[in-house]
Amino acid sequence: MLVIKSKLKIPRGAYKLEVRGTLKLPFEARCKSRLKTKLVSGEEVGLMLPRGEILRGGDLVTTSDGRVIEVLAELEKVLHVECGNPADLAKAAYHLGNRHVPVQVGDGFLRLVEDHVLEEMLKKLGARVSPMEAPFEPEAGAYAGGGHHQHDEMGHGGKIHEHHHDDAGSHDHGHAHDHADCDHPDHHHQ
Repeated sequence: MLVIKSKLKIPRGAYKLEVRGTLKLPFEARCKSRLKTKLVSGEEVGLMLPRGEILRGGDLVTTSDGRVIEVLAELEKVLHVECGNPADLAKAAYHLGNRHVPVQVGDGFLRLVEDHVLEEMLKKLGARVSPMEAPFEPEAGAYAGGGHHQHDEMGHGGKIHEHHHDDAGSHDHGHAHDHADCDHPDHHHQ
């Protein structure tokens, strides 16, 4: 089976490269360091990337046989969020961030994976929420850096991270963990 072990770190136009295949995946799959999947051509391929490596649409990766493969972000069911002014959009982003929801930030909009509970919350905040299919490229987050995965003094690995919030939106840091690795690869609480 064809194996992908690394992402090219050079700027795309730095060298003339012949792209010889396409890997099209949703964001959740592009976060995985180990994955058996297929190229668009149907050829089986295995991802064996360094832990914490996130593939983005447009990235180039190399295969075990020397080919350069382009990564495409698959269309996903997302919520497109707009607000009447930048302060309301920032407020919506704050509430999503407080829930550790992966969010794509664009010029005057936010996008997140379709979720009916979050959709209702955003509407209550006055946001215009439109379901659509689009590539999903959320922010990597403050803890993103790839490479290794740190554990804090409590042994939290960050693999899974779940917050329980009271009605006021605050949360207790003595909580169970339930984040996907790509949300916060080096996530730890102080």
